[in-house]
Amino acid sequence: MYLGRILSVGTNENGFFVAYRVSSRSFPNRVAKSFDTRASIIPKEGHEKDIFENPYITYNCIKIVGDVAIVSNGSHTDVIADKIAVGMNIKDAIALSLITMDYEKDDFNTPRIAGTITSDGEAYIGIVTHESVIVEKVPKGESCYIATYEHIKPAKIEFKAENAMEAAEFIMGGGKFEEFDNPVTSAAAFYENKWELKAI
Repeated sequence: MYLGRILSVGTNENGFFVAYRVSSRSFPNRVAKSFDTRASIIPKEGHEKDIFENPYITYNCIKIVGDVAIVSNGSHTDVIADKIAVGMNIKDAIALSLITMDYEKDDFNTPRIAGTITSDGEAYIGIVTHESVIVEKVPKGESCYIATYEHIKPAKIEFKAENAMEAAEFIMGGGKFEEFDNPVTSAAAFYENKWELKAI
């Protein structure tokens, strides 16, 4: 099954996390890169011209602001992060940013998806489509995922990872995520005393 972009957010027995995966049929020549406080999706070397065919294919997919990790499938990562940085609570930051930026105006009306979690496990997950907006709290101690196609409502998942690298690997092809087609690249942030970012 093809779900397009996928993100997961929540808590497991080892800590708190956000994870993101690009699955793509149209623009598979992309890679995730991790930095100190962000992870970005960019074209592979030699495919930089792809950004002129579709402006939505390169963006920060994860950003850390203080004790909060933000994950999304587009430039709204930065918008959510900016709202949190000036003091807005994480639920309102997701809701306002999704409503303001709306779904992507591409050939598929691609939804925008997003998640946030604090270092004490308070988490929200959301989506804006051409028909609706959803922002839901992730129950403490649980993990959820959402995707741009098919699975467009938050769904509970058992997420197995002990660190950021394992989280990136798990969303790429572990557990239930193995069922989903066309994986391209992934990134994750994991909190255990501090946020750690990795990309594969």
